Amino acid sequence: MTSHPDPENRAGLAAGWAAHRHRDVSGGWLRPTVFGAVDGLVTNAALIAGVGGGGVAPHTIVLTGLAGLVAGAFSMGAGEYVSVTNQNELVHAEVALEAEMHARYPQQEHEELVDRFVSYGADTDTAQRMAEAIARDPDQALRLHTRDELGVDPQDLPSALLAGGASFVAFSLGALLPLLPYLAGASTLVASLVLTAVALLAGGMTVGKLTGRPLLRSGLRQLVLGALAVAVTYGIGQLIGAPIT
Repeated sequence: MTSHPDPENRAGLAAGWAAHRHRDVSGGWLRPTVFGAVDGLVTNAALIAGVGGGGVAPHTIVLTGLAGLVAGAFSMGAGEYVSVTNQNELVHAEVALEAEMHARYPQQEHEELVDRFVSYGADTDTAQRMAEAIARDPDQALRLHTRDELGVDPQDLPSALLAGGASFVAFSLGALLPLLPYLAGASTLVASLVLTAVALLAGGMTVGKLTGRPLLRSGLRQLVLGALAVAVTYGIGQLIGAPIT
């Protein structure tokens, strides 16, 4: 005998279901924002550590850091814009191909949809009725086929302009952090590296929050990877910048 939850439990289950939320997996603006900020932070911190390790003056470090910020931000923004644009254009081209297949081979496309519903667990008669119901709306049928075969919703594609702009701004903000101590008058790398370490830990934990991974583990992983990049470039700076005797 099947037991049913009492009304109070049903209300609790309904509330729990209504409150659940999925993380952003569309790659719209959140992904380039978070990863752009972390990228800007690591890139410019390593760049500043490299030239700082070479023993250059603080003014030169500021100039180098600002140049890295501007160049990196434009590169990241343009790259994200072009990447998302190309991806969207590919999706549109595949949607056009699927629309052509629907027009030329409607019966085969119908049978493909029936087979898909059967693979989901529906019996043949139910699958036939479901496919016939969807076929009454050609746009919906095309959208369903596209989502099933391409894994994307052609009506919910990310904005290339938004993704590029988010990446540009986020990289700029991340790259600015290692420069702040120098802009405030610091003359050594210590303050910049401490601020960078804190920001790397916080950035990694933010990524962990978005991906559902343990926060501390994600933060420490980002800190270790960033520290490795900084250490390598600092060592290169010392080797190249050291006077030859």
